[in-house]
Amino acid sequence: MLQLYNSLTRKNEPFEPINPPHVSLYTCGPTVYDYPHIGHGRKYVMDDILKRTLTAFGYEVKHVQNITDVGHLVSDADEGEDKLEKGAKREKKTVWQVAKYYEDEFNKDMKKLNILPPDYQPRATEHIQEQINIIHKLFEKGYAYDTPEAVYFDVTKFNKYSELFGQSLEDKQIASREKVKTGEHKKHSADFALWFKRVGRFSDHTMHWESPWGDGFPGWHIECSAMSMKYLGETIDIHTGGIDHLSIHHPNEIAQSEGATGKQFVRFWMHYNFLTVDRTKMSKSLGNFYRIQDVEQKGFDPLDLRYFYLTAHYRTQQNFTWVALESAKSARNKLMNIINQLRSGGIYDAKNKSAMNRATTNFKRTILSPEKLQKTKSFQEKFSQAIENDLNTPEALAVVWGAVKSNIPSEDKYDLLMSFDEILGLRLSDSRQQTAEKTVIPHEIQSLLDQRAQLRKEKKFNEADQIRKQIEDKGYIIEDMSTGQKVRAIKSLDSLMP
Repeated sequence: MLQLYNSLTRKNEPFEPINPPHVSLYTCGPTVYDYPHIGHGRKYVMDDILKRTLTAFGYEVKHVQNITDVGHLVSDADEGEDKLEKGAKREKKTVWQVAKYYEDEFNKDMKKLNILPPDYQPRATEHIQEQINIIHKLFEKGYAYDTPEAVYFDVTKFNKYSELFGQSLEDKQIASREKVKTGEHKKHSADFALWFKRVGRFSDHTMHWESPWGDGFPGWHIECSAMSMKYLGETIDIHTGGIDHLSIHHPNEIAQSEGATGKQFVRFWMHYNFLTVDRTKMSKSLGNFYRIQDVEQKGFDPLDLRYFYLTAHYRTQQNFTWVALESAKSARNKLMNIINQLRSGGIYDAKNKSAMNRATTNFKRTILSPEKLQKTKSFQEKFSQAIENDLNTPEALAVVWGAVKSNIPSEDKYDLLMSFDEILGLRLSDSRQQTAEKTVIPHEIQSLLDQRAQLRKEKKFNEADQIRKQIEDKGYIIEDMSTGQKVRAIKSLDSLMP
């Protein structure tokens, strides 16, 4: 049974979907006003691990991830300017140009990290009417009130608000900053905007729409309620986000959603902890703000970063250093080299191509013979137990290396590692391409290769096979290709272990 930590109840709980085998999954998406950084990457990789796990356990996942292109203010609450407006001013472009550019950059980075795309990626600006409809319902049920500057949600009317995620209402109150107005007509400082009017500080706001309460634009929180309900229904199985959303964004989502429908909004809430850099918060002013592109420019593959993320549990704070990433790169490269050796060790030849290309769809249901199943059962169970225990990826990686170091047959080991990778997403099946290195061939070996080529040309295959054996005994392996003989050094698996 898959156990997940539910942030709402603050305990591990057995996961069971509302309508098995279907699972509704909503993951907070990016605000597309700037490049994503490696801290964002951790969150989305863990979303991907969750999705792959649910799929591997036989569930049919319907995944929605929003694009925030309006309404998200710099404070995450009701303070400051709209982030898209800020991005447009910085780059001297229109907000629409900024949103499109950074949405594309986000998706490129997610692809580099081997993150499976969501089934739906709706934009806030394309769902204005759905947001207005929810605000209508909140007025009807007495949760919303109108003011000269905005429409607000009255948190004192939602009795559970002060209990959400174990925080008191005082903890959630938003203190006013100097020179920044948080809404002078709010009844309570924790009340939050459902709809901003195009007046005062927002009188020149570029993105705006007509509404029953005046020309303006939606608040940040209302979009997630509107889009999740449209694509997933009024109650969803799992909602994810960063722990920075625990105090404001997610309590507000719950209040407005349940206020409008009278139903539980989300059954399982999952929150990912922060990524620090050299034990400090990532910041452009400190010069420790890194993107996927920065990782690549230093000679790392984005999948090295993915491996690094998996070395820490998602609910613990993880510290990034270039030394730690180098360690992750080394471990991943060793693993890829081992996979390559297992694949090319005489088991997966041209006659057995179907075995090499076989793709499993469920690591608990990998196609293995009874003999193989008995040998690999222990590792499968350990891996399953690690993942079932609230996605314990560090423990899962330990199982991977345990399997690598074991004495189970190479073919079984290869199949086992491929099945693990259905969840880890490290693209281990690409090891041949990713670990290909140019082999320097000694003169002695080249001479034997030339002899073998001539013998094959003369159809003296028995003698050619004897030459092959001599070459392999000297630590090299031959692949006969349409373009000729390909040779490379055979590495000891022991020498590749971390």
